[in-house]
Amino acid sequence: MADYQAPLRDMRFVLNEVFDAPALWASLPKVAENVDPDTADAILEEAGKITSGVLAPLNREGDEQGCKWNDGDVSTPEGFREAYQTIVEGGWNGLGGNPEFGGMGMPKTLVAQFEEMMQAANMAFGLAPMLTAGACLALDAHGSQELKEKYLPNMYAGTWSGAMDLTEPHAGTDLGIIRTKAEPNGDGSFSVTGTKIFITWGEHDMAENIIHLVLAKLPDAPKGPKGISLFLVPKFDVNEDGSLGERNSLSCGSLEKKMGIKGSATCVMNFDGARGWLVGEENKGLAAMFTMMNYERLGVGIQGIGAAEASLQSAREYALERIQSRAPTGAQQPEKAADPILVHPDVRRMLLTMKGYVEGGRAFSTYVAQWLDIAKYSDDDERRKHAEGMVALLTPVAKAFLTDRGLDACIIGQQVFGGHGFIREWGQEQLVRDCRITQIYEGTNGIQALDLMGRKVVGSQGKLYELFAEDVATFIEENSSDENLRPYLEPLAAAFERLSDVTEHVIKQAGDNPDAVGAASVDYLDLFGLTALGYMWVKMVKVAAPKADGDTSGFYTGKVKSARFYFDRLLPKTVALAEGIRSGSDSMMALTAEEF
Repeated sequence: MADYQAPLRDMRFVLNEVFDAPALWASLPKVAENVDPDTADAILEEAGKITSGVLAPLNREGDEQGCKWNDGDVSTPEGFREAYQTIVEGGWNGLGGNPEFGGMGMPKTLVAQFEEMMQAANMAFGLAPMLTAGACLALDAHGSQELKEKYLPNMYAGTWSGAMDLTEPHAGTDLGIIRTKAEPNGDGSFSVTGTKIFITWGEHDMAENIIHLVLAKLPDAPKGPKGISLFLVPKFDVNEDGSLGERNSLSCGSLEKKMGIKGSATCVMNFDGARGWLVGEENKGLAAMFTMMNYERLGVGIQGIGAAEASLQSAREYALERIQSRAPTGAQQPEKAADPILVHPDVRRMLLTMKGYVEGGRAFSTYVAQWLDIAKYSDDDERRKHAEGMVALLTPVAKAFLTDRGLDACIIGQQVFGGHGFIREWGQEQLVRDCRITQIYEGTNGIQALDLMGRKVVGSQGKLYELFAEDVATFIEENSSDENLRPYLEPLAAAFERLSDVTEHVIKQAGDNPDAVGAASVDYLDLFGLTALGYMWVKMVKVAAPKADGDTSGFYTGKVKSARFYFDRLLPKTVALAEGIRSGSDSMMALTAEEF
């Protein structure tokens, strides 16, 4: 198993050459005052060292040992506490945080690269800073000044960590039926009572305090999702002087036994009249949650890329070193008993498929992060609203498509190893197990597809889709005379037209058929994702092709050739997907319950 190395060359290529992130940062005054190209590069370099040198070596042991529960206390695998302190001391917890409360104020385009490194190196560990960042985001956007001053500095510092408590045993996606109650105490605080499940890093021994953001219902709350409020519930009360007070009335009842991410604590949390404080307005808890949801869902998509990158690195090294059989064209290494398996077309198919999804996915996650930065920091109302629309449309694609393809890539990486891929010591089977959760949490990928098709596309009558369509169409038009791009622009335009046609088709169908959205949604998201990654690959070719002639490193020439494979072998999948969508819902809904 290859040791994970942060793909800094490719990250710099995407950030600086493809998207010119420094120019974007300079155009956003609130970002420009915190970051410049040199600072960003230093952050990337240091992030690479920490993730490769500190987090990656703990990944296997973390999986072997897992977290341990003992009478409500949770202990983490060996080395995790020390690694957490390294993260804390480096200020990494507050990388994207509000500088007013001790954060570093870095843009999401940069933070996304660090997140990928962390998730690739050790996904189970990486979930702890990720959940804290999400809790901070919701608190910063919706909490009172008093709450922000009291909690954010220590959360950004990592002294305290954060957890998001949404799911209940009887209510997964349907948050409208949660039972957790919050009773006013008469002093501005509330008593929170109920049980939450699947709470990632809800209890552990790495931070002094754990700040839970809990969804609950007030006594007079309306039924359904419009009656949900958000409460801040700390593990330990915080005194007026900022010191820790008494233990709050909450506890970890047990840890889930899981398929993967065993180094993270997935907790059942019991709240027994625990003291909490309202975040945002009463009955507007979901709005507060959705503030951070776009960031978290992109973060999960990035987990998919991270796992796939780790798998690709190992598979590539194995394919170069493992000798077996001869190349179809004759011996490539006649002095050895056999050739490296990289000579075989099918092994190349596997590695290039992984490369297509990983590098295309990295560009796409940066593309979405760019819109998040504009939506958050732009002073121009029109520009900000445009970015908000793009974020709304693209977030479900980033979460679902990148994790679906991330798992595909991990399984392909496992396949490159043959029998060794199934054996624990080579590491590929852990990546498959760890990556699998990314398709399930933060809203299953089926739910993401429904969100994209139903809420975003049909719900806006195609208006949100038009934002993306306009971006792609403008790029194609502006680059139509570029000889390097012509072989790519034509198939991209065809895939894009295919996507636009089925978009219009489903919008029309949805008016008459309630099942139309659900029947089309997953295939539609895949069609959208493949087309979007095609767009990203053309953007990369635009930069790489002019530099390929004098390239001795193989980086730019490799980009152009990888793009060719994507367009030859992966983008054509859009044809089958479009046909499937057009078939409608009849065959899907035809069977009776007994016929299943």
